Amino acid sequence: MNYKNIHIGSLISQKVQESSIKVDRIVNFFKCDIQEIQKMYEAESLDTKAMLSWCKLLKCDFFRIYSHHLILYAPPQKILLKTNSHKEKSVSEFRKNVYTVEIIEFIVEKITSGKMTKLQVINRYNIPKTTLYKWVHKYNNKVVRSKE
Repeated sequence: MNYKNIHIGSLISQKVQESSIKVDRIVNFFKCDIQEIQKMYEAESLDTKAMLSWCKLLKCDFFRIYSHHLILYAPPQKILLKTNSHKEKSVSEFRKNVYTVEIIEFIVEKITSGKMTKLQVINRYNIPKTTLYKWVHKYNNKVVRSKE
């Protein structure tokens, strides 16, 4: 899975094929014609209402793909000066330290395949060194087994 360049339409199309859902069911679910469904398959991005409908129909969380992208490619900036730290925040703060198993396996696979070194992963994704070494130790065998 390429989390850097997301083409949601092709991912939805792939999931529809895997699920073997008939076109008639999709057309009835969305209350539109086949041309509009085809446009969604070709679209690089969709509005949230359409994506939510696809998630319900296919029983798949497509929003998680974007969450993975944010964790890997848009980590929050570290605030050096914390002024008024006890103030209430109007918007929820993005928590970077919530790594899913998919993200961990993605990163461990990059290291074990030789595509990236541990230092490159630390620098690119801002993952703490100790965390990365724990992942490699814990998940290295799981990634190797899943490839077999």
